[in-house]
Amino acid sequence: MSGARTAAATYDYSAPPAAAAPSRARIGSIDIVRGAVMVLMAIDHVRVYAGVPPGGPTPGVFFTRWVTHFCAPAFIFLAGTAAYLYGHGVRSRASQGERVRTRGELARFLLVRGLWLVLLELTILRFGWTFNFDYASFTFAGVIWAIGWSMVVLAALCALPAGVVGAIGVAIILTHNALAPLLDRGDASGPLLRVLYAGGGFPIPGLGWNLAILYVLLPWIGVMAAGYGFGVVMRLDAAARRRVCLFLGGAAVLLFVVLRVTDGYGDPRPWSQLAARMPSPLAFLNTTKYPASLQFLLMTLGPTLLLIPALENARGRVARWLEVFGRVPFFYYVLHIPLIHVVAVLISLVRTPRSTGWLVANHPLMPPPVPDGYMWSLPMLYLVTALVVVALYFPCRWYARVKATSPNRWLSFL
Repeated sequence: MSGARTAAATYDYSAPPAAAAPSRARIGSIDIVRGAVMVLMAIDHVRVYAGVPPGGPTPGVFFTRWVTHFCAPAFIFLAGTAAYLYGHGVRSRASQGERVRTRGELARFLLVRGLWLVLLELTILRFGWTFNFDYASFTFAGVIWAIGWSMVVLAALCALPAGVVGAIGVAIILTHNALAPLLDRGDASGPLLRVLYAGGGFPIPGLGWNLAILYVLLPWIGVMAAGYGFGVVMRLDAAARRRVCLFLGGAAVLLFVVLRVTDGYGDPRPWSQLAARMPSPLAFLNTTKYPASLQFLLMTLGPTLLLIPALENARGRVARWLEVFGRVPFFYYVLHIPLIHVVAVLISLVRTPRSTGWLVANHPLMPPPVPDGYMWSLPMLYLVTALVVVALYFPCRWYARVKATSPNRWLSFL
């Protein structure tokens, strides 16, 4: 660890990529943003088990859900960035630098890790969500599924120059909403089309499992590819990196506002129609996540890009805690779902002891009615979230140290 600290302390963050040694450290703001995403993610997943409905009816409930919309876009975008930096020998500033990898080595890593994530999503993580083994009736494809398959696609794309991969990603983000009318007029029942964009459920051949698609792949493949191209930006000197982040983030926010104000292209639900059922400011922000629309992605990725340079020199206790979570985000993810679920079961045994069975049903897509007297207040939801996050800090800190100092390459898969 002492060598790692020395390497991190002596690295010149202003050095241009051409002059950088292969062991250069990653910009810490990436870890801090990813750590913040992990905390926000816990809010939404606690909400699932709190029985609090998503998106309303009060502004407090709306924004409890809305603020967590930043999680998936930021995490998948930065997963693409991390893949680019990993291929160029840029790792956590808590670890020794690593050698630059060939594109073939990077492709193999992305392929294996992507398939590993898909397998975990459909097995261990599915059990963590439901606490039952009824895989035949209900298995769902969530965010880890989308990340896994996006990595598999990126394994093929990384043979191209990073700028080309980024351009492909941006093109997918900008144009995928044009497919929606085609699906309305055509046959969207095929498994491949459902996985890519239409969503819905279908049986998995040979297993007899019914798979429900929550995260369709096409938009998220675009987000990860765009993040991979963004890796080039993260290797610029600090001043240039800041300018590019501010330009891209500001342009994304501006385009979101223009498209939303005009009820133009980029979201299947015009906000002017939603305003008939909710306050106009809430309707304006109520973009479509499933599948992630262009406006949804602009609304979330724009502020994320603006935040990155603002956190470049973040210091202090909060920044250190977030950075720990950001170094081991998948380890955090694997732990936080069953922990939240266990806490919810314990609370149910106190509040509604005769009605705990719904918490071992097929969550999160098919929750049964919440028992009377169980639903949590928002203060209780946030208190439980804070306790869960604090509890997770200590195993994450331990694992971050192990991962940073161990030569075992298999640790990179968790």
